[in-house]
Amino acid sequence: MDATTGRPAIRPATADDAAAIAGIYAHYVEHSVATFDLESPDEAWWQAKLADLAAAGWPFLVAEADGELLGFGYLAPWRVKPAYRQTVEDTIYLAPGRTGRGTGRALLGALLEQGRAAGVRQVIAVVTDSGDPSSVRLHGAFGFVEAGRLRAVGFKHGRWLDTLVLQADLT
Repeated sequence: MDATTGRPAIRPATADDAAAIAGIYAHYVEHSVATFDLESPDEAWWQAKLADLAAAGWPFLVAEADGELLGFGYLAPWRVKPAYRQTVEDTIYLAPGRTGRGTGRALLGALLEQGRAAGVRQVIAVVTDSGDPSSVRLHGAFGFVEAGRLRAVGFKHGRWLDTLVLQADLT
């Protein structure tokens, strides 16, 4: 926890964080529709993801307080084609029970700041339209606007789900 702001500390993720990251993500795979993954990636997968993003110069951040990982987020290329090189997608997941406490806001703010410094122009967020508006609200607080809706593109927990495509211009 940052003693001056009372907010969680935000720092780059390390390979040592992979187990906690895997645990946070597994919660969403098993208990929600926030991700369309049906099986949870293991710790080794997350270590490889961290290494790949670091090698490409993209931020992968964690929020922590008192030695506990509260959430993670990263920026990754939106598409692999070279003309998309200044457009990224953000990903943020919080530990169960950490929503509504400013952790997501701290992570997303830091990601956007680092993205801007890296020359990112556009950030895309793909959010499942599950009836929970928290992710849309969080992104809206940072200037994201709805750019489109993909209807019934995912099937999880017995139902078809839409995704919202949100976009922020960092220029």
